[in-house]
Amino acid sequence: MGCLRRLLRRGLLAMLPSKRPSDAAAGDENGRGGDAKRPRRGETEGAGGSGGRNGAAPREIDEDLHSRQLAVYGRETMRRLFASDVLVSGLNGLGAEIAKNLALAGVKSVTIHDVKNVEMWDLSGNFFLSEDDIGKNRAAACVAKLQELNNAVLISALTEELTMEHLSKFQAVVFTDIGLDKAYEFDYYCHNHQPPISFIKSEVCGLFGSVFCDFGPKFTVLDVDGEDPHTGIIASISNDNPALISCVDDERLEFQDGDLVVFSEVHGMTELNDGKPRKVKNARPFSFSIEEDTSNFGIYVKGGIVTQVKEPKVLCFKALRDAMTDPGEFLLSDFSKFERPPVLHLAFQALDKFKKDHGRCPAAGCEEDAQSFLKIAAAINEASADRKLDTIDEKLFRQFASGSRAVLNPMAAMFGGIVGQEVVKACSGKFHPLNQFFYFDSVESLPTYPLEPQDLKPSNSRYDAQVSVFGSKLQKKMEEANTFVVGSGALGCEFLKNLALMGVSCSSKGKLTITDDDIIEKSNLSRQFLFRDWNIGQAKSTVAATAANAINPSLYIDALQNRACPDTENVFHDTFWEGLDVVINALDNVNARMYMDMRCLYFQKPLLESGTLGAKCNTQMVIPHLTENYGASRDPPEKQAPMCTVHSFPHNIDHCLTWARSEFEGLLEKTPNEVNSFLSNPAQYAAAMRKAGDAQARELLERVSECLNKDRCSTFDDCISWARLKFEDYFSNRVKQLTFTFPEDAATSMGAPFWSAPKRFPRALQFSAADQSHLNFIMSASILRAESFGVAIPEWAKNTSKLADVVQKIIVPTFEPKQGVNIVTDEKASNLSSTSVDDVAVIEDLLAKLQEYAKRLPPGFQMKPIQFEKDDDTNFHMDLISGLANMRARNYSIPEVDKLKAKFIAGRIIPAIATSTAMATGLVCLELYKVMAGEHPVEDYRNTFANLALPLFSMAEPVPPKVMKHKETSWTVWDRWSVQGNLTLAELLQWFADKGLTAYSISCGTSLLYNNMFARHKDRLPKKVVDVAREVGKVDVPEYRRHLDIGVACEDEDENDVDIPLVSVYFR
Repeated sequence: MGCLRRLLRRGLLAMLPSKRPSDAAAGDENGRGGDAKRPRRGETEGAGGSGGRNGAAPREIDEDLHSRQLAVYGRETMRRLFASDVLVSGLNGLGAEIAKNLALAGVKSVTIHDVKNVEMWDLSGNFFLSEDDIGKNRAAACVAKLQELNNAVLISALTEELTMEHLSKFQAVVFTDIGLDKAYEFDYYCHNHQPPISFIKSEVCGLFGSVFCDFGPKFTVLDVDGEDPHTGIIASISNDNPALISCVDDERLEFQDGDLVVFSEVHGMTELNDGKPRKVKNARPFSFSIEEDTSNFGIYVKGGIVTQVKEPKVLCFKALRDAMTDPGEFLLSDFSKFERPPVLHLAFQALDKFKKDHGRCPAAGCEEDAQSFLKIAAAINEASADRKLDTIDEKLFRQFASGSRAVLNPMAAMFGGIVGQEVVKACSGKFHPLNQFFYFDSVESLPTYPLEPQDLKPSNSRYDAQVSVFGSKLQKKMEEANTFVVGSGALGCEFLKNLALMGVSCSSKGKLTITDDDIIEKSNLSRQFLFRDWNIGQAKSTVAATAANAINPSLYIDALQNRACPDTENVFHDTFWEGLDVVINALDNVNARMYMDMRCLYFQKPLLESGTLGAKCNTQMVIPHLTENYGASRDPPEKQAPMCTVHSFPHNIDHCLTWARSEFEGLLEKTPNEVNSFLSNPAQYAAAMRKAGDAQARELLERVSECLNKDRCSTFDDCISWARLKFEDYFSNRVKQLTFTFPEDAATSMGAPFWSAPKRFPRALQFSAADQSHLNFIMSASILRAESFGVAIPEWAKNTSKLADVVQKIIVPTFEPKQGVNIVTDEKASNLSSTSVDDVAVIEDLLAKLQEYAKRLPPGFQMKPIQFEKDDDTNFHMDLISGLANMRARNYSIPEVDKLKAKFIAGRIIPAIATSTAMATGLVCLELYKVMAGEHPVEDYRNTFANLALPLFSMAEPVPPKVMKHKETSWTVWDRWSVQGNLTLAELLQWFADKGLTAYSISCGTSLLYNNMFARHKDRLPKKVVDVAREVGKVDVPEYRRHLDIGVACEDEDENDVDIPLVSVYFR
């Protein structure tokens, strides 16, 4: 459990995969025959059907909108989704969540079905509904708002009883409100249909939930986990049986015994380059064996890449009726509840029988209904010969029965994410489906105090469903809560929706503050569902707050556009923090999380933390005095490639893209900024360069000089010429110089081959106007160069034939490699600038030349620095970066990538989908019930790591904080020693002496206020601590600040240092 806990207790970085998500699902199509009216699973309509709806072509993927989702699924999966028709039956809160996630995912159509009308009860779970919808059909009332989420998805409502004919039109059908008898009937039809229709049944009953999946007798999973195939760079191969393959220690191998791998680029033992998959055995961090006798193969010389082969997997699902009696192994989520799934399997059967007998769910807190439910459960258990439970947990079954009618929003959000992802799997073959039952409960979320029946009764309130589970006392506390939500992106939107439905801060005594300094972009719309296309460019927090108010008009919400950081502590001041009940992070970076953790630690406020990465999500509860804080453990820093590798010896596309982005920023942003700095104030700029006087200053001046002299562009033809010469410099001349300095047969000082793995020997490129990729590089480089120089871009600039004509007329100087060129090979080098004894003289010469060049410029000339923007496909930024990277990859025989994959890597795009976001926020809000109720022990809280792709759910209680002791006093990181009164330094020292401690050093921030080693510090003893901080430390103490925080170094009677908490002196 130690490893699991370490994984669970950390934030997002602990779950980052080492490889990027695959750009396309692996494997072939399923090959199932059948209905020509709709595509087979695993095919797009363009491949296996008539095209789009009514014979139209399948819609194109809007990469601006779906870029984060594409990073998870890849194009092929998206195309399959675009060809899929899905039915969601039962528009309770769970059905609404599932439909929302599918609309955001971009399936072809979502048909929502319901025969029931809206009741006040539904408003606690379905965020599409309002009081104005009461009495309307639930499905019909949701259509318009669901359609707003994605106009490319056809949304329709079905309000009549379902028939088999209805089901035949869909690739997948989902039921959230259906009896077992009808479910057996529909599932049998779907299971035996040709091709099978994927059937999913899911329920949320209070704090209990279930999912069942049946994707047919033979379902092909094209990509079981969505990760890129693992690779390794070979260092040696033995002539043995079995053969031992050793790889370079650049990165640990991720292979496991039984994996299939293929070899390429092996020199010497070329027999392995046949493309035949071979099985891995004895996998180790940097070596493995293969089931192959290589005794008679050629002797390994050098090189070689080994790549995992991902094979499709065929799953055989049971029909619901068969699975109900023989469910097989249940998917576990909480290892402290190892025996729980069979119990819940029985409980859901008992509930179905109760509803069939009584026409309703058991009433909340009703003893008669509870007894009837227990009898039904006992009878079903007795009839379950092979899977009979030894005992029935009466308390658990009572809890199940009492809340069974309620579809709680957090449970709906969690299961909406799970089921939404299962539908994506069913329609695309991407990721491993749930096989077949999943049960979950969060009974720990119930208050620790007993709930009386009268406290659970409905009052015709929108919160009646929630009250029926938790009681009116907790509901009142939630409505009066002061809540701080930091961030209103994907997580923030989900949280606001959840909090509005739960009634958090929905009273005049409560308040929800949300802050985010970001604005809405198009790429946000595929996950951040409170935003619409007409909101692009507006403040996220303001739009999200307005949307949350529309969900629940009683919500008291204040939307701010401030970043939560030290600079805004005048906004989020002490009084603000002291009034909070809970803080919910909805952030996307570790630095911001660390800051919020520090503030919550300081003010002793509960922090509910979560994060997502593609199909993965995690949650961490930070509860004062009960759990460790977010920053208690640090992740190792992300491994960075050495500078010399990126600049001269790349061996994967990431290196090429890192270099490409660095060059883009140097050419188009940093150098123009330097030019403008010089032109704005030449004297000041020259003084700064002279003062620096180093190699980096010299290189800056060389770039500015080149930019204003030989590389200066006045016409678009100049820009084309510059781009062509850059091509020659980057992809030919530099490579010729490198291979001249280090020939292919070069050796290291130790006599080993210089060009040994992981280094790859490069080849210079020969420019060709007939090569479209070469011309595309020239086009994007010349257009951006023109933009930076303010040169008019002619209409023909994007005409490749015209461009080719101009390029072919450019005279390219012949390059001759030079002797004695220093190329950095030290992997520990932090920069590539080489210091020279004559740097100062060169700087003076360059500054003089710059003065001359400046005189030739038009009056007021300034360059336009271009800041990299990845999400605008019309600005040529990614065209240039992908061109730079792919030409460099071609130099080194590294596989190239398309612009989209380049965008993911160079743009550092975090893969994101709506399903994992929904699940994470649902899990957090289940913990929020515990925080608001209070009095829960640490054993009741849960940290979670989940991967919807596998699927995997791992829950564990949080780690308690480390306890430190001195004599009878103990404390943790949560404690802060408060000293009341405007004390002098002498009085403060006595305060510590009374605790048996000698305070020998006192500091405030970076300033030393007192140290007993310095005699002159004794003069400060009569002074007030706050006055010493002002006078000595120059500490600014604003009017809103009532206390001063100091760090105190102490020792005990034995002169042993004692690490004490932060000390706050309350002087006001």
